[in-house]
Amino acid sequence: MESAKYWIEKLQLQKHPEGGWFKETYRSEEIVPKQFLSKSFSGDRSFSTSIYYLLEGVDFSAFHRIKSDELWHFYNGTSAIEIISIEKGKIKKQFCGNRPDENQQLQVVVSKNNWFAAQLANKEGYALVGCTVTPGFDFNDFEMANQELIGQFPELEKEIGGLIRY
Repeated sequence: MESAKYWIEKLQLQKHPEGGWFKETYRSEEIVPKQFLSKSFSGDRSFSTSIYYLLEGVDFSAFHRIKSDELWHFYNGTSAIEIISIEKGKIKKQFCGNRPDENQQLQVVVSKNNWFAAQLANKEGYALVGCTVTPGFDFNDFEMANQELIGQFPELEKEIGGLIRY
């Protein structure tokens, strides 16, 4: 099996601000005008976007949220990715991986406007996934969590505190 370094080099991945490695692979040429989107969007958006995303070792995708639904697809690796989201004040855990007998799914959806983070189930491994966002991703729709998230959900401090970048 290839290593994380192999995929980072072959796919020309770059460091992502939330953690991990990424490369945009698709951005629809078709545009949804702002007038047809919810009022939370600040401008026009592509119909859809897609990236490669890789996590390795103890690195993690820090808690963040976006204004669109995000679909994660498992491609390759030695570990599943545990996706932790806060939905209606409760922690929801999903595993994006290729072992359905271990409660892993090849595709996982994170609904729009929910705080979420990701980490490897096996901290000695890596996982290569794809993330598809609809309407398409725009950094104007991206919000990184800080310590204030713990203030909003103090009862979840144990679960979310280690997945925030300070």
